[in-house]
Amino acid sequence: MSRALGLALGWALDQAIGDPRHWHPVAGFGSVAMALERRTYAASRTNGVAHVALLVTATAALGVVAERATRHRQPARTLVTATATWAVLGGRSLTREAATIDGQLRRGDLDAARVQVRNLVGRETSTLDADEIARACVESLAENTSDAVVAPLLWGGLLGVPGLLAYRAVNTLDAMVGHRNERYREFGWAAARLDDVANWVPARVAAALALASSGSRERAAQARDAIRRDAPAHPSPNGGVVEAAFAGVLGVRLGGSNTYDGRTEDRGTLGTGPAAAVQDIGPASRLARRVSAGSLAVAVAVAVAIEALSARGRPRRRR
Repeated sequence: MSRALGLALGWALDQAIGDPRHWHPVAGFGSVAMALERRTYAASRTNGVAHVALLVTATAALGVVAERATRHRQPARTLVTATATWAVLGGRSLTREAATIDGQLRRGDLDAARVQVRNLVGRETSTLDADEIARACVESLAENTSDAVVAPLLWGGLLGVPGLLAYRAVNTLDAMVGHRNERYREFGWAAARLDDVANWVPARVAAALALASSGSRERAAQARDAIRRDAPAHPSPNGGVVEAAFAGVLGVRLGGSNTYDGRTEDRGTLGTGPAAAVQDIGPASRLARRVSAGSLAVAVAVAVAIEALSARGRPRRRR
């Protein structure tokens, strides 16, 4: 039960205090990745594959070493799993950012909200109005709840500490180099595609949890319709599914045109309600927290099942 208990403790720690302010392990990984990129970079998919393979393999290996070192000490393994879970989750920080933006918009401090929302999205924000900032915030709550909470918990439930660390490495590399700009079009291809694969199942679990926690058959039906009808037009095979689910459950319309580095991208329309507005940030945050709690329950169930199968397969010691 050490894996399941560690996941639950790590999730609770993230909910209580969020990310560490200094010396964040993910930031340390990013620094290592940047240093390695100076040696591996070329406008080549082969170089990008090597870059990702080296970093993800090394990170997973650290998880394997940590688990083997605590193999016969269950309390220590639980602590290692809890620490790794807390380090890779981002649920509390996500909703904290959303609450800050909500307060700024309600006070009419548009300039501050334009700056704050950059912590959540990569689009150009300097000309966004209040409702456009709110849309960006709601879309980020949806997609990042899947990426920063549901996915790491599920990979942790399935593979333990190596799964937690390897997933966060994949997701961080996608954020760093998985862009469609001139520099990373080829080099970042592997990171972007691997992130799509790693998030395919978690995104659909996140969408299912959003439907399950909607509290209304009508809203759940709206969300199912939005996923079937609207998600395929989204440029992300996973982000569109989660954003459509949130749009349907919240009864709002998400999507539209965003500008990235001077390039405008049409992300389609998700949902059929009125356009997301400032008053929708609070309900979106509450939905994100329900999805987070639901994903913990799923991950714990997966971990318990995996550990039970593992125990059944081990030979019994003779007394």
